[in-house]
Amino acid sequence: MAVYTNVSAEDLDVFLTHYDVGSALSFKGIAEGVENSNFLLKTTRGSYILTLYEKRVSEGDLPFFLALMEHLAEHHVTCPIPIKGRDGALHRTLNGRAAALISFLDGVSVQHPTIDHCRALGGALAELHVGAAGFEGQRKNGLGQKDWRGLFKKSKARADEVSRGLGSIIETELTKLDTIWPSYLPTGIIHGDLFPDNVFFIGNRLSGFIDFYFACNDMLAYDLAVCLNAWCFDDDQRFHPDQARAMISAYSQVRPFSELELDALPLLCRGAALRFLLTRLYDWLHHPDGALVAPKNPLDFLKRLQFHQSVRGPADYGLSA
Repeated sequence: MAVYTNVSAEDLDVFLTHYDVGSALSFKGIAEGVENSNFLLKTTRGSYILTLYEKRVSEGDLPFFLALMEHLAEHHVTCPIPIKGRDGALHRTLNGRAAALISFLDGVSVQHPTIDHCRALGGALAELHVGAAGFEGQRKNGLGQKDWRGLFKKSKARADEVSRGLGSIIETELTKLDTIWPSYLPTGIIHGDLFPDNVFFIGNRLSGFIDFYFACNDMLAYDLAVCLNAWCFDDDQRFHPDQARAMISAYSQVRPFSELELDALPLLCRGAALRFLLTRLYDWLHHPDGALVAPKNPLDFLKRLQFHQSVRGPADYGLSA
């Protein structure tokens, strides 16, 4: 979450005339994250999140994202629910951006996940995958393996400004993954971006998922690989196998994790690390001046990628081979 596009009180009042949510009591931007402009809105009838969609989110994809959130809520996966306007629409335009109003979800994100947090995440992620199985919407992963080279082209000329030799490292990994990336694993709807700031807790109880704007059809195990990258490294980029074991074990109790998926996990983790290295590299080099956003250091994911390149198999993650 972030703020790239400001919304005046006058613009907000006009926007809210399309909804039956009461009148605004308070309204403030949310600085975390990097993708969209987000605001916490409190009205005479409750609390909501107003999102203006920027950058990588296409307006044409919004019906998929918003319908998915409705579907998951109906299947007991806790997530925000899109608020329909008086005309039944789930989104409309505000200040030249597609915009949606969604329900507020109680809870807080954790900055330093524990084993208990990782265990809760694993079980809830499997419930998300199972709950989404009947969703009829389809969306290609716009940041999938076949798109990484095109994304890199946007930053390649300046990659070494961030770290000497970074461009060559990325190019070598892209070439390697072109030849060994799996295509035979179970697929379904994935969240695609389950970093700690997109998961809320009340104590150690997971209270819900937010920010479904990278959701798509892809390998289910790739979603787990994203989570292992996001949750099982500390601030010094050290991997914690005890957290990985807790996450995978809890996941497999809800949705059994096949041997093929387990064997492919180191490779999927490499790919997930590269994907976030590339998007963070782009954001680091291209973030707009004056935006209420703090771009995240891409080199954190270079270190995670190098760790994954060094492992010999699932046992190096603390998992059974």
